[in-house]
Amino acid sequence: MDQKLYEQAVALRHELHRHPELSLQEDWTVRRLEQFVREHAPGVEIRDRGHWFYAVYHAAHPRGAIAFRADIDALPIDEPADLVPYASETPHVSHKCGHDGHAATMAAFAAEVAREGCDKDVYFLFQHAEEIGAGAVQCCEMLRENKIDEIYGWHNRPGSPFGMVETMAGTYYDASKGMTIAFTGKPSHASMPEVGINPAFAIADIVHLIPEFIRPGQYTGLVLCTIIQIDVGEPAFGTQAHRGKLLLTIRGEHEREMDDLQRRLEELARQKAQEYGLGVTFDYCDYFPETVNTQAQVDRVRDVCARNGWPFRLCETPYRGSEDFGFYTKLVPGCIFEVGDGENYPSIHTWQFDFNDRTISRAVELYWALVRA
Repeated sequence: MDQKLYEQAVALRHELHRHPELSLQEDWTVRRLEQFVREHAPGVEIRDRGHWFYAVYHAAHPRGAIAFRADIDALPIDEPADLVPYASETPHVSHKCGHDGHAATMAAFAAEVAREGCDKDVYFLFQHAEEIGAGAVQCCEMLRENKIDEIYGWHNRPGSPFGMVETMAGTYYDASKGMTIAFTGKPSHASMPEVGINPAFAIADIVHLIPEFIRPGQYTGLVLCTIIQIDVGEPAFGTQAHRGKLLLTIRGEHEREMDDLQRRLEELARQKAQEYGLGVTFDYCDYFPETVNTQAQVDRVRDVCARNGWPFRLCETPYRGSEDFGFYTKLVPGCIFEVGDGENYPSIHTWQFDFNDRTISRAVELYWALVRA
């Protein structure tokens, strides 16, 4: 990668890091990235969509169209002011997943393609709201509006040797969603609990049965149910609780099996509501489909790594985390892969994490190799 462009990409990354924005609030981020692309990738067309945008390099005689995705949103995590010289200037918000680095990588890649040229139409997608699973489902309009042949994305991976490229065909990231079970009973004075209806007992029964619902052997892939919060009643010792919520994250290697777990939990909650005389409702958020990489695109990533002498590892099992990249691979062939930050690197989604700038160069080189493949 050109050294001057690499330095510009790092400077852009640090600038993005200082000004993080949460999902569906990425206004400044989008404007700054568009400005960088205009300045450093002349001739590349920018198509603005508000909280997200994409840019297009048009080849004179294209041999197809290839797309690349970068996520751009941050997380609601405080960052200590002295952690890095370019620490977040936004209270309670910071880039603790590396999306600042992914975005800077994509901007630099667009500049490289504009300067060098190629024989394919190249689409550079800057996607919002990945952290809450709301971005890709909107950005799919880019794939529907254009004849995209394949799509790629990447994510930094702490704990993996620096520069190690990892991926696998089939499910690579699990499906997941947030599930809220809300019960409504009947209030009463605390001295007469038999007059009211308290949802705590129904919630306790469900919590007790969750381990049985995810016991190994019932599903073909991994299925999990994680208790996030139990919220029953108010701190008023004279009044019995009559409202309660159970917040869960349900997860599955295969989306259909996650859906089966959801159905079983809903049936159980309705049974408990009837048993105790409660009303019950369900609410869902942060939906991520399973991310399924196609074999041909995984083979392409593996082959370009082999030709260039880059370390590559084919994963044996999917990662439990979720990624909304799966919305794209439902529409076109694609592959998302990870690049190692280093074996003793702080984990993402922790205040200690900061994106490893050195991975920018490897990611740009990988993208270039995929275009030329």
